[in-house]
Amino acid sequence: MAHARHGHRVRWRRWVLLGLLALCATPLALAVAYRWLPVPATPLMVWRVVQGYGWKQNWVPLKALPAHVARSIIATEDNRFCTHGGVDWVEVQEVYEDWQDGETKLRGASTISMQVARNVFLWPNQDVVRKGLEVPFTYLIESLWGKRRILEVYVNVVEFGPGIYGVDAAAKWYFNKKARNLTAAESAKLASILPSPLRWGVQLKAGKSGPWVQKRSASIPRRVAQLGAESFGCLTRP
Repeated sequence: MAHARHGHRVRWRRWVLLGLLALCATPLALAVAYRWLPVPATPLMVWRVVQGYGWKQNWVPLKALPAHVARSIIATEDNRFCTHGGVDWVEVQEVYEDWQDGETKLRGASTISMQVARNVFLWPNQDVVRKGLEVPFTYLIESLWGKRRILEVYVNVVEFGPGIYGVDAAAKWYFNKKARNLTAAESAKLASILPSPLRWGVQLKAGKSGPWVQKRSASIPRRVAQLGAESFGCLTRP
């Protein structure tokens, strides 16, 4: 009997070990595959379907998009994208200093790389565990993919509205055109709703951007010009 219990414990430990190995190996395998293959789905997309939203997405290569699409997104979401290593520690320090000064409404410090890491590999709910996993996954894709690929994945999986994922689906939904035909002004409008796409996307779809979106989108071309060409240098490298 004792021998049987011992054998059962050994088998149980073996299965636990195999499960842990699979849990660790699967994200790594996906990260390697997504270096070249389109990302077919993210946990957020699946969760939105469960919530009752649709699923509109069409993968497009970054090289097929006008330059102002990528530049508008970088200027809006992560203006040091080409210079940080995945985590913008300068921004983190500034947020920390604001917190020390008593600021209650702190801005986020998530970079484009961090957003891609959590959208592709992690669950949608915000919690301490997920936040802690963002950093290692961010450095993983920075080392495996590089900046151009990270941005390419971002523009194809980011949520632009209820069930709208990626810039091509967003261009079709909001402007009835392909992403490759977006104007600089339209690209700025799409970038301007990214902080809260479920809220602001409804207004943009109705043709009523609202004063906040209008003001934000109007400022983006100016921010792109202020950043200068060197801020987008990583987009020209493989």
